[in-house]
Amino acid sequence: MTDIAVIGAGPAGLMAAEVLAQGGARVTVYDAMPSAGRKFLMAGRGGLNLTHSEPLPQFMARYREATPKLGPAIEAFSPDALRAWSEALGEPTFVGSSGRVFPKAFKASPLLRAWLRRLDAAGARFAFRHRWSGWDASGRLLFRTMNSDRSVEAEATVLALGGASWPRLGSDGGWADILAAKGIAISKLRPANSGFTLAWSDVFRDRFEGQPLKGVALTVGAHTVRGEAMITRSGIEGGAIYALSAELREAVLGLGQATLTIALRPDLDATSLTTRLSGTRGKQSLANFLRKAAQVSPVGIGLMQEAAMASGRPLAAFSPADLAKLINAIPVQLTGVAPIERAISTAGGVTFDELDEHFMIRKLPGVFAVGEMLDWEAPTGGYLLQASFATGAAAGRGVLGWIKR
Repeated sequence: MTDIAVIGAGPAGLMAAEVLAQGGARVTVYDAMPSAGRKFLMAGRGGLNLTHSEPLPQFMARYREATPKLGPAIEAFSPDALRAWSEALGEPTFVGSSGRVFPKAFKASPLLRAWLRRLDAAGARFAFRHRWSGWDASGRLLFRTMNSDRSVEAEATVLALGGASWPRLGSDGGWADILAAKGIAISKLRPANSGFTLAWSDVFRDRFEGQPLKGVALTVGAHTVRGEAMITRSGIEGGAIYALSAELREAVLGLGQATLTIALRPDLDATSLTTRLSGTRGKQSLANFLRKAAQVSPVGIGLMQEAAMASGRPLAAFSPADLAKLINAIPVQLTGVAPIERAISTAGGVTFDELDEHFMIRKLPGVFAVGEMLDWEAPTGGYLLQASFATGAAAGRGVLGWIKR
């Protein structure tokens, strides 16, 4: 029986291990942490979003320029296949109102426990507190453990070490230097699905920190996304921000800032809003008038006040037409990207030019790379986990084919 090493006990690594064990290989999963799936469990705290139910062509477009490289793997282990896999583990799924797919238990822990039991029954072994540090002169894998260094000989290796977000859960991106030293091209790791920083006024920050913006439309350049966002003490984050994070990040890193435009009432045009705001205000405060006449939330009114202050013109001096225009075109200047350690995921990684169609690194025969180690990014909504599962399964099949050759 052939010895295969899988390094990384997240979704991509565990899926590779499952395919390998079921294919008759003797597989050991190594991980630097004391237990498996640390980041997977964190992802399920608010409800484990496994995948998305939208049609596959629309689903695949979420991976942008990486779609041609990830497409075959996702087609081979599709969202429907992932749902069937979860159900076979005793965790049936459901489709939420947004089209996102969740296990009915809504948590990651029951699914992970069932998965680990299946892997154990298939003969997969685990070696925790093993931090991979490269290869020795003979090509054996090197690990640092609590007590000593250890070398391991493997017929093939699947690297599933994640990106560089949430390093306390095991993914610190340290593998990038190891592979770069072997001549492997690595696109710089950058925060993805991250928040952004800007300088709120003290009054706005103290009053609205933690407040949601619901039903808004956010625009940067030619890209617009409908959804929700959250005001933070140092900036803004949330699902709609994450969907635009690639464009926002590249603008901030390249130009030093990015202009985000917020539409508070995107379903109402300027004419309709102007009509609503042309009524008599009477003794109402401007804030109460905006809230009642245009259904603008308090945090939305706060954003309008921030924009007016930046323009040097008090909001009370705005005409009904000017208020209507501002409601759906509030400019917000983002000046920084939240630290990669707090990002949901990372962009960058092993470039696809370094890989064959089975995710084997061409310069390192028998070594495969999967999941968030690869140079792709996608918004939240199930796309991150789907690609991690799918590339892990594809690499597992690739290893089985490679060792047979």
